[in-house]
Amino acid sequence: MANRMILNETSWFGSGSIKKLPEELKKRGIERVLVVTDAGLVKAKIAAKITSLLVSNRIVYQIFDKVKSNPTIQNVKSAVETASQFRADAIVAVGGGSVIDTAKAVSIICTNLEFSDVRKLEGASKTAKKGLPLFAVTTTSGTAAEVTINYVITDETRQRKFVCIDPHDIPVVAIVDPDLSSKMPAKLCASCGMDALVHAIEGYLTKDAWQMTDMYCLEAIRIISANIKDAVKGKAAAREQMAYGQYIAGMGFSNCGLGLVHAMAHPLSAVFDVPHGEACAILLSPVLKFNAASSGTKYKDIALAMGAKVGAKATAATYRKTCMNAVDKLLKECGIPKKIDSLGDQTIDYDFLAESALKDACIAGNPKEITRKKVIEIYKSILK
Repeated sequence: MANRMILNETSWFGSGSIKKLPEELKKRGIERVLVVTDAGLVKAKIAAKITSLLVSNRIVYQIFDKVKSNPTIQNVKSAVETASQFRADAIVAVGGGSVIDTAKAVSIICTNLEFSDVRKLEGASKTAKKGLPLFAVTTTSGTAAEVTINYVITDETRQRKFVCIDPHDIPVVAIVDPDLSSKMPAKLCASCGMDALVHAIEGYLTKDAWQMTDMYCLEAIRIISANIKDAVKGKAAAREQMAYGQYIAGMGFSNCGLGLVHAMAHPLSAVFDVPHGEACAILLSPVLKFNAASSGTKYKDIALAMGAKVGAKATAATYRKTCMNAVDKLLKECGIPKKIDSLGDQTIDYDFLAESALKDACIAGNPKEITRKKVIEIYKSILK
């Protein structure tokens, strides 16, 4: 069986690595840059750290800062228009997954105009050309969007998120500078960090996992489990390790897929605007319980990577329980609730949520087949 790996052309890591951005732009002959970011990063003057480098290196730029936390079709359309009017020859994304996902869609549409309706890009790649050169500067430690071939856009009209998978969208350069994520609020750090852990765990369990993706996913589980608690407390060394751990998770899952957690999390964000990382973290335990019998010995490996003790003669039931207990303990220590209780009096259409989850591109990677009834049961266990 042939297994494919797609990674960035170049990646930079470490404190101050954003200073390498102008060099990477210039050596590719890039002169006009669309900077895609969000209003919060502009207000926090994080985006200014990048634009000041562009100015000092005489690189012309235009800012698009209208990206929402769950980026929409309209976000993409507006950014494409801005890129076209500005005649950008590259995109620099400064932000987390929402920003980088938006930038990926813009990059693809700018060079594949027949896909101006981003909904046509749902699912596996259909494009003929590489996207406009994309340089991703991540400011969070969770999505690993800077190293993946996936992006997720929200269709507000239909209240659904859709996943696009395209090797042509991967950033040519990724910059993981932990200084940019050092000021993340504790709650955001926890939800992003747990999203990264979910990426690693689902990537390890997915149907298409193989030797090389397993290597990345297990190492990511080890790094994230060892550092997330101190990262939430604001410790700089731990936050730096989280920045690397989430990137390594991306190297894995981007090349093998995800599963039920993400398939079920996407509708929650689309319908109720629940932050993606929070949705994934809350869904992780019930989905692990559901998948346990179809996991072989992999729960043992996950438990060991998380630092749990597993006896040499432990039965499958024992090490699976140990794995799930380790996950529950870490969720609790990071302040992740067991239920989503922020919906107020909103009506919950469980049939619509289940239908959306079962149509999600991530569902194909889950190691165990699931019924609509079971999806609804899991949703009911975490909502209200």
